[in-house]
Amino acid sequence: MGIRPSYIKSLANQLLNEKGDVFTGDFDANKPLVTQFTNVESKVIRNRIAGYITRKKNRQPFIR
Repeated sequence: MGIRPSYIKSLANQLLNEKGDVFTGDFDANKPLVTQFTNVESKVIRNRIAGYITRKKNRQPFIR
C-alpha cells in the first residue's frame, strides 16, 4: 500500500501497548476491536489501523 501516515502508526502502536494481547494476526478479527477501543468513525481509517496492527502481529517473532 505504501507509506502510512504517522497518526495511523502512533494510534496502532498505542493500542498494541495498551491492549496488545487482545489483537491477533487476523485482520477481520481486529477490525471490530479497533472500533471498540477507539472513537474512529471512518471505515477507511479503521481498516488502515487494523491492517497495520495485523501486519505488526504477523511479523512478531514467536515467543516459546
